[in-house]
Amino acid sequence: MSHPSLEQIRSAGVVGAGGAGFPTHVKLAGKADAVLLNAAECEPLLHKDKEVLRHFTDQVLAGLAAAMRLVGAARGVVGVKEKYTDTIEHVRPRLGPGMEICPLRDSYPAGDEFILVYDVLGRVIPPGGIPLHVGAVVINVETAMNVAAADDGPVVDKFLTVAGAVADPVTLRVPIGVTLAQCVAAAGGPTVPDACYMVGGVMMGTLEDNHDARVTRTTGGIVVLGGDHVVIRRRRQEWKQIVRIGRSACDQCSFCTELCPRFLLGHPIEPHRAMRSLQFNLVGEANTAGTSFCCECNLCSLYSCPEDLDPKNVCTTNKRRIAAEGTRWKEPPFNPDRPGNLLAGRKIPMHALILKLGLGGFRNVGELSKRSVEARRVGIALKQHVGAACEPTVRPGDHVKRGQEVGRPPVTDGKPALGVPVHASIDGVVKAVEAGAIWIES
Repeated sequence: MSHPSLEQIRSAGVVGAGGAGFPTHVKLAGKADAVLLNAAECEPLLHKDKEVLRHFTDQVLAGLAAAMRLVGAARGVVGVKEKYTDTIEHVRPRLGPGMEICPLRDSYPAGDEFILVYDVLGRVIPPGGIPLHVGAVVINVETAMNVAAADDGPVVDKFLTVAGAVADPVTLRVPIGVTLAQCVAAAGGPTVPDACYMVGGVMMGTLEDNHDARVTRTTGGIVVLGGDHVVIRRRRQEWKQIVRIGRSACDQCSFCTELCPRFLLGHPIEPHRAMRSLQFNLVGEANTAGTSFCCECNLCSLYSCPEDLDPKNVCTTNKRRIAAEGTRWKEPPFNPDRPGNLLAGRKIPMHALILKLGLGGFRNVGELSKRSVEARRVGIALKQHVGAACEPTVRPGDHVKRGQEVGRPPVTDGKPALGVPVHASIDGVVKAVEAGAIWIES
């Protein structure tokens, strides 16, 4: 059984293996009565978390046990979709003391930690809160595996699914710092001439036009789509176009609000009211203040709106403006009774979302493959996590070994900034320290 310390977890560079990459040692320094292992993975076509859980079960559960020990939790819950019966049957007999499985509906966004905490524990995280505020800690599958391995070495590899318009949808384990294009090539290459990469998923991911961009600790998947696909066309809309069409076409039907996961949890976000702000040049606190609590799941824009408008981008534009102005509610209104009345009946089935997004023609598979991605040159980003970018600890010409620290968070007044070190993913020579990365060639 692995018993890593918080310092070992920090030194190993363990962060959330998806999303923003919050440093895990900070999260596990809190106290909670339950640790939730998030295996819900609700982005369409992605399979990484389920595959890691199935193929590295003992290591993942060892990480869950370590997290439970560190936060003082007697209960550990594995949240995995009920449709994966083979995975559930495989994992259940391997559960340790205090652990259980909670089968989840195949809906979006089941992997959102606010939704997961409610579905598993029946607790509602308040607006602006975190799971610790209701006695819970949430870590995802790959993060748990990395926690278990922290006393053996640092995080130098990444699991990710390559899906969509590729010859062979697959989940891969690759060295951090390889290119996105190398990963797509390992999946048989694109099957469309104008290949576009959605990194992280079609709902909450980003459209990456630079196919030589590098894999980081938070890269969970690459969905390849043609340039004429509706998801890509929507992502390429400019803000002026979003505003112009939104002003003229929004009829205030409120579907965006009625299906908003945060609204359904009782939070004071109402996307349809944010759309009204387009008529007032984004002013008027009554219409915009609640957008501070948008989770950016994109459900309102890519599923709910019958006019194919973009409430999500309106909400996030408001959200960032409010944050810059410092005008966020100190005590936001909160209706904790709302989820019990509405949430269960308004979950969006994954099959419906896939059809709505025009993804039904792609194979929804992603078995973990043993094939490798040749890494003769990697770019280790100095910022792969929430917090400050690392400062390099190597110089051009230095020889480095796989697992060697090449960057660490800056220290101010004797105190390290929020963050974790970064490490070489291959043996080689440092060729350059530029463009926010350490460039290593074997």
